[in-house]
Amino acid sequence: MNYRYGSHTVYQIEYHFVWVTKYRYKVLKGEIAERIRELVRQTCESFEIRITRGVVSKDHVHILVSAPPNLAPSEIMRRIKGRTASYVFEEFPHIKKRYWGQHFWARGYFCATVGQMTEEMIKQYLEHHFEPNVEDNFQMEPD
Repeated sequence: MNYRYGSHTVYQIEYHFVWVTKYRYKVLKGEIAERIRELVRQTCESFEIRITRGVVSKDHVHILVSAPPNLAPSEIMRRIKGRTASYVFEEFPHIKKRYWGQHFWARGYFCATVGQMTEEMIKQYLEHHFEPNVEDNFQMEPD
């Protein structure tokens, strides 16, 4: 397993994110797509977020990341979307005209957690510690 280590933590937290351009405009091409990819990489790197895989499509971005436990998914997206939008508007003035409301990305995003342990593996681990009680799914280990 690919565990990561912090000063007081060992973790493996992975998220799959997808977010789209406002109005699903297909503007993520050429220099803009390259710049978005570069900005997402820089932003992730500055917060110790590792990009495992990613794709910049014409109207949306997918990334699979490994993130430290002190960063909520909403915070990750806020930073990535905010930083990329401000740089794109600054560096590509013609984009600003198309997006008159200062919003490059659509509101919201998709996020799913990605786990290495299956629900069955967790159940087996927990059942190994005590006698299963059908009525209570959150038990205490016996003394």
